[in-house]
Amino acid sequence: MIYQFADCQLDARAHVLMRDGQEVHCEPQVFDLLVLLAARAPELVSYDDMIRDIWNGRIVSDSTLAARVAAARAAVGDDGKRQAVIRTVPRRGVQLAVPVTIGTNDARHTAPAGPAVRQVIRYTSSRDGTGIAWAEMGAGPPLLRAGHWLSHLEHDLHSPVWRPLLDRQSARRRLVRYDPRGTGLSDRDVDFSRVSVEELADDLEAVADAAGLDRFPIYAISQSVPVAVTFAARHPDRVSRMILNNGLVQGSTARGEPEKTETMVAMIRSGWGVPDSPFMRAVATVFAPRSTPEELESLVHIQTVSSTPEVAAEIRRVVGEIDVLDKLDRITCPVLIMHCSGDAVQSPDQSKLMARRLKDAEFQSWDSTNHMVVPSDPIWDAAVTEFDRFLSEGE
Repeated sequence: MIYQFADCQLDARAHVLMRDGQEVHCEPQVFDLLVLLAARAPELVSYDDMIRDIWNGRIVSDSTLAARVAAARAAVGDDGKRQAVIRTVPRRGVQLAVPVTIGTNDARHTAPAGPAVRQVIRYTSSRDGTGIAWAEMGAGPPLLRAGHWLSHLEHDLHSPVWRPLLDRQSARRRLVRYDPRGTGLSDRDVDFSRVSVEELADDLEAVADAAGLDRFPIYAISQSVPVAVTFAARHPDRVSRMILNNGLVQGSTARGEPEKTETMVAMIRSGWGVPDSPFMRAVATVFAPRSTPEELESLVHIQTVSSTPEVAAEIRRVVGEIDVLDKLDRITCPVLIMHCSGDAVQSPDQSKLMARRLKDAEFQSWDSTNHMVVPSDPIWDAAVTEFDRFLSEGE
């Protein structure tokens, strides 16, 4: 559905707001508020309606509501003084103050759609009591996606980086995923001095148990690869297959290169979520050099909502200390190992080491410089097709 009002065009399916012919970035809740106002126009949208439809009934402070309304006004070129587009009715709610024309999508957009498959978010507790948020979407054979940073259960659904992959993974399967401790909707108050790969695997195990998964495949990328390896070594009878993408078995500190860990930790603390910071330049040139401006902008946004700079730095320190080499010989399931040949974040040698040590591993090298394989990367479609092929063989 496309809503046109004032000098704005709001494409609800493609999650795109255009104003005066230029695309305007909107945070997911701000965009959802604009869609709600346009769909209900000229009716008043009460604050209770906003809480029910945008926050799913969760408790929201007055200041949060006011901030989202102010951000929505800014997105459409309005402000609280003029209220030319979005009008506030004191103590009752807000409404669009301009006529709305409704049309349909007559062209394909590259931006991701909003939630088409319903996602249900739940909570469970890890072994040490840490609260872990997890979600499921789609129907069919299960697939558990191991948690990693730069993700958020709610915001990923609107991300041009993650949403296309989530759609593919949940198209014929019940996709279960979660926010690791310290990130997203999971408990943020975590003492990472007490955290190792074992605790991160506890989080995965808690989600698998809460979702009622008995024997299931796992998809893991980057730092979630050793987490999946740890769980599969603990419970070889529960893991049917694994896809390990651009991962590691030994972190930089464990490999005797602590300076690499400390360099990344310092960059994160100084620039996490800050556009044009050294860390963001690293994202552009190291994490995803083959990506579009929209994808990079999404990575900046994901940083700001996924965790604080301090937590992100502590997670990176934990990753640097990981060493799961001694666990590989306990894994019995078939494994597809995929690594980009030009990955500058995790060396392809790490995946080759896994392939040598695992009993039943298929190794594929892909011609890309990306660590995070984004949808604009020419290899993306072929890589995702390989994911589907490998999983289908075990179903």
